Amino acid sequence: MADKPQPVQVLYCEICGLPPEYCEFGPDFEKCKPWLIKNAPDVYPDLIKEASDKVTDQLQSSSISDGTAPSVGSSTSKQEVKRLPGGKIKKKEKQEVIIEKVTRNKRKSITTVKGLELFGVKLSDASKKLGKKFATGASVVKGPTEKDQIDVQGDISFDIVDFITETWPDVPEAAIFFIEEGKKVAAA
Repeated sequence: MADKPQPVQVLYCEICGLPPEYCEFGPDFEKCKPWLIKNAPDVYPDLIKEASDKVTDQLQSSSISDGTAPSVGSSTSKQEVKRLPGGKIKKKEKQEVIIEKVTRNKRKSITTVKGLELFGVKLSDASKKLGKKFATGASVVKGPTEKDQIDVQGDISFDIVDFITETWPDVPEAAIFFIEEGKKVAAA
């Protein structure tokens, strides 16, 4: 008689729950790296080299700058930069509300409001309030940069700054800007 085939033992990452060879496609590869170096070094040999290079760079830079032996617990004054896949650096978004009026068919216009979510405002609630206040249609749509924005039918740029600052006190008037003729102009 032939021996029964044994089940395959699969190792799963404790951080993301994926097999180690798929961790780089998971939700947060940076958090998985220490676990991968310890438990699956053969899957990502570049990680071990990268980690050892970082340690030697830190040791060299701290001993050169101080002239003393490096300390393990010292923290540098450099801010950590968020890196996206592909090595691109993520920019920190400025907290500002941008209001733009777009005219279509010579007479009809749409006012777009971008950036309210940066102040903790729920966009669906904001669109309902804007629609009720100005007696017009308002909806949350994806803008050209794949970010949500509120489109309000009609030209409501005359009253919108006062309405925003009264309804949401967290939004300062200094953080509200208009786009006029392609230039950003302060609302205040």
